[in-house]
Amino acid sequence: MQLYPIEAGNFKLDGGAMFGVVPKSIWQKTNPADSNNMIDIGARSLLIEDGNRLILIDTGLGDKQSEKFFSYYYQWGDDSLDKSLQKNGFHRDDITDVFTTHLHFDHCGGCVQWNKDRTGYETVFKNAKYWSNKDHWQWATTPNAREKASFLKENILPIEESGQLHFVDRNNKEHFTNIPELGFGVLFVDGHTDKQMIPHLEYKGKKLVFMADLLPTAGHIPLPYVMGYDTRPLLTLPEKKSFLDKAADEEIYLFMQHDAHNEVITVKHTEKGVRHDQTYTFNELFN
Repeated sequence: MQLYPIEAGNFKLDGGAMFGVVPKSIWQKTNPADSNNMIDIGARSLLIEDGNRLILIDTGLGDKQSEKFFSYYYQWGDDSLDKSLQKNGFHRDDITDVFTTHLHFDHCGGCVQWNKDRTGYETVFKNAKYWSNKDHWQWATTPNAREKASFLKENILPIEESGQLHFVDRNNKEHFTNIPELGFGVLFVDGHTDKQMIPHLEYKGKKLVFMADLLPTAGHIPLPYVMGYDTRPLLTLPEKKSFLDKAADEEIYLFMQHDAHNEVITVKHTEKGVRHDQTYTFNELFN
């Protein structure tokens, strides 16, 4: 197995929304804001090369939305999904599987694109199986009013219409389940959105977890630092605590999808609870 971090593009989000009830005077120490109160956010995917399989975890925002839509998110930098795949020697048509942790637009927007004459949509990865789970798919396709702006039908429905959609088996509704078809396990969490899936991998003798929105940035490690976007913040608290305690106990490496400046981190136990320990680039850790 070989893993590749894939930079799908950077953007910005409102710092207050990203930290919920935590005051700016505190969160800006780890996540400084610009004059518009926006903080740097990454869209870092992970590519798994395993034999003849190429599995892509999440796809970023994509490029099919309107100029007005993207103006809200202040994209910055030169990274894109296609550029990053090419840099690592791959093409979108090489991808055999696309695994979505959840279906918010910043995680699955790159799954779908306009067709050639812009009369409709088509999948970006024409040779891939697209993976979700039945409970989250139902949640996303019949969205509540709070999440409706994040579950965009043009990102989701064309996947089903293409015939490429597949669902993982939850193994009797356990919180953690292995997915033999993909070669890794996932932790199901419900605080941010219903049935978000957090991939757990074993790689070069280390445990690596793709954090998605269970832990957006290193600045979110203290338990009360919960995003305003989370649908069930009081459920996020025990989910974070359980995971972070385990991560500190077992020396798990956390692959940070949304932290534009910390690619992989570890955590440790302190008198104040679990806190940030070390930061690594992916290449220095695994090459």
